[in-house]
This record gives sequence, C-alpha cells and structure tokens, in this order.
Amino acid sequence: MTTRIDRFSPEGGEVNTWIVGDDEEVIVIDPGSDAAGLLEALGDREVLAVICTHGHAAHVAAAMELAERDDAPVALHPKDRGLWRETHRDDADIEMEDGGIFEVADVRLEVLHAPGHTEGSVCLYCEDLGVVFTGHVMAPEGPVPDDGEFPDFAGQLTAIGEQLLTLPASTRVLPGHGQETTIGAAEKKFDSWVAAGPARS
Repeated sequence: MTTRIDRFSPEGGEVNTWIVGDDEEVIVIDPGSDAAGLLEALGDREVLAVICTHGHAAHVAAAMELAERDDAPVALHPKDRGLWRETHRDDADIEMEDGGIFEVADVRLEVLHAPGHTEGSVCLYCEDLGVVFTGHVMAPEGPVPDDGEFPDFAGQLTAIGEQLLTLPASTRVLPGHGQETTIGAAEKKFDSWVAAGPARS
C-alpha cells in the first residue's frame, strides 16, 4: 500500500495540516483548530499519533479532540509546554527529542529540534518520501515570525542552517502555512535572509 501525504487546510485557515500514511493508518502533523473537518477528511483511517511542530494555539487547538477518537498519543517538544498549556489543560503524551523516530505505514519520520520561532520548534524529516515538514521554522519566504516579530532570529537561522540546509537539495519543504518549496531553493535565498535581518517583514 502506497504511503502518501495529504494536506488539510480549512477554508480561510492559515495552518497547513499534513496527513502522512496510507489507506489504513496515518500520522497527523499540526492539527490546527478544525477537529471536526479534519476527522471528516481522515475518514476511517486510524490516527497513530498527532505531532505538533510547536505550541502555538493555531497549530495545536484540535490536537486532543483529534487524538481522542483513536486514543492516539499527542507529541510536543517539552520546551513548548508553556505555550501548549495556554490552550490545553493536560500535557502532551510524548515529549519529543532531537533524533526521535515516528513510524507510519512503511516510512519513518525523524524529529529535528530547530528552536527559534519557539524554543521547542521541531521539523520532521522523512527520507523515505524526500520531504521535511517545517512548521514555522521555515517557509518559502524564509524564517517565519511570531505575530510579526522574531523571538530569536539568530537562533532560527542557525537551526535552518544546521538542521534543514544539510538535507538533500531536492527535499520538498512542507511548511506550517503557505506553499511548498525545496531545500535547494531555500539554500539559494539563505544569505539574503541573513542580510535582511529580523526587520525584513
């Protein structure tokens, strides 16, 4: 059975929710806030895990409701627990660490801790599918600010350089909002992001 990637983005929604798996089982990355719409999109596929790339409410609001249907664990980096608790009473089930592995269908997702946008921001690299899910670490236009500002611009650039630009150039970048790009395209723009600095937005 072929593993595929589906994107769910509710009408008017700014968050890309990524669904990785086959016709039987999936992992959901960044569930957003529309649990009902997402559950409808999933149909009867079993949710093995709900992974949050960071703790901001727009990305995690539906996590617990989505996970409840199949008793799936919710994963978050522990450094974003404070942000998570602004939306949810209970903690996430899995505390992700750099190098952690999730398996679904016939592929593996590797956790890349990439702080900057938030302290606990992570990306998920799937070598099998040639993709990396970047949350708000990086989008086609560069490092993603939080509400127009960069909490740690230098740290975010360092994370991009060390964790993302070291991946194969052909790797598809699937961000937490907007359209996809590639690592090769990002590499060509990186110096301009550095030169523009945090005031560029």
